Amino acid sequence: MIPNSDRPAAPPTARATRAVALDLALGLAAGAALCVSLLAGCATTPPLAADGWQQQTLPGKPNTHYRWTQKEGRTALQADSQQSASLWRKRLDPAEPAPQQVRFSWWVQDLIPQASVAQAHLEDSPARVVFGFDGDRQRLSARNRNLFDLAETLTGEAPPFATLMYVWDPALPVGTVVVNPRTDRIRKIVVDSGPQHLRSWRDHQRNLAEDFRRAFNEEPGALVSVAVMSDSDNTKSQARSWFGPVQWGVAKP
Repeated sequence: MIPNSDRPAAPPTARATRAVALDLALGLAAGAALCVSLLAGCATTPPLAADGWQQQTLPGKPNTHYRWTQKEGRTALQADSQQSASLWRKRLDPAEPAPQQVRFSWWVQDLIPQASVAQAHLEDSPARVVFGFDGDRQRLSARNRNLFDLAETLTGEAPPFATLMYVWDPALPVGTVVVNPRTDRIRKIVVDSGPQHLRSWRDHQRNLAEDFRRAFNEEPGALVSVAVMSDSDNTKSQARSWFGPVQWGVAKP
């Protein structure tokens, strides 16, 4: 069991405040439309594509460039990150039943050797798939309520109640569950690790509800968003990856 922390947070420095907002904005971008970058100047959310997917920016961060292309015979979303971080995401109707099975694929060109999804100052990954969940916000710890209020003040929208990410890390073992160091409402599961499977398609099918229970030790709420992401801003590096379609509600393998 991974306990929630209800200890009062120390008064944040300006840098810590911005970092917390970025982490929660990442979850927010997975779960709702951002009022783009109040830290870098206000803009409007880009128009939705026909299928409901759109790029979502993060406060004060350069955008990762996303474009549709072909990769080894597959239609794929190419992500080029140059010291940047943004998501490609789709909002969902929370009235729909929460899916059990999800399927996704990615093709990663190179690792970010110095990155680690477990360390805040090195928290980059060439490939992530991000799921945002609804929930009872009255259950948030006092610390998380303060952080959620801060993120909403800075971005104009409340973050999702919980965010679960599947990630590729250069070193952490497959199956590792990582709790975000700034808020335990964002957690990550390592599904690829190290260089062994670089430059080839990696196809994953996961029981999303089961993974959520393992990561959070609680039942998942309604799924409110899905996103993919490639980021290299914290390590001041670069990454290139391709993502296949993300599917949810698929049959068991």
